[in-house]
Amino acid sequence: MDERVKKIIDKSKSIAFFGGAGVSTESGIPDFRSEAGLYSAQSEYGFSPEQMLSHSFFMSNMKTFFDYYKKNLVYPDAKPNKAHYALAKFEEEGKLSGIVTQNVDGLHQLAGNSKVFELHGSVLRNYCMDCGAFHDLDYIMDDQNCPAGIPRCSKCGGVVKPDVVLYEEALDDNVIRGAVKAITDADTLIVGGTSLVVYPAAGLVQYFRGDNIILINKSKTAYDSNADLVIYDAIGEVLGD
Repeated sequence: MDERVKKIIDKSKSIAFFGGAGVSTESGIPDFRSEAGLYSAQSEYGFSPEQMLSHSFFMSNMKTFFDYYKKNLVYPDAKPNKAHYALAKFEEEGKLSGIVTQNVDGLHQLAGNSKVFELHGSVLRNYCMDCGAFHDLDYIMDDQNCPAGIPRCSKCGGVVKPDVVLYEEALDDNVIRGAVKAITDADTLIVGGTSLVVYPAAGLVQYFRGDNIILINKSKTAYDSNADLVIYDAIGEVLGD
């Protein structure tokens, strides 16, 4: 771990972590909002990722939505990286008030964290829009369960929708409340792997009232001047052993 970060962490009693796509890219999950992701989406589908991941697009173009979604948001073989395991260690030591993540891959839980507030949901959970029946990721990835490219419920035949917050959809109130409490209860806030441009999620960092903000990102953000320590590097390299 970076010595400057370690010095702050050692003095902290309660740490909150706010993370974005940069945490998962180190596990081989590309950021669909990157220039490469934007180019790929436009060239293959003729739409931007934001368009295809919107509620209105989902309702009107389900087959295209699921084709894009499965290729670009689902990475079942991805494994936690050094950043995930470092955060799991903080929780094991009783120092973590919570993880607030914009990612939908479930890697924080796979690494061992339980105090995780998934602002944008999870690809691991899927529910029938008609009867509410739960279906796991394997179910919707199996083409046999997807006539005409659209996952259908085994119980009632309704469309199975991923438990992922799409553009135009509201964030879950309970998740927001948990995230705000984790951030306000912390004396140290680590912001990592995010450029803090996706709202309303990025606005949550403003609830922090503690002593130290550590910002770790490969590029500059608009929030850099508010941080006590800014490190431009891969988050796994900074937090890892």
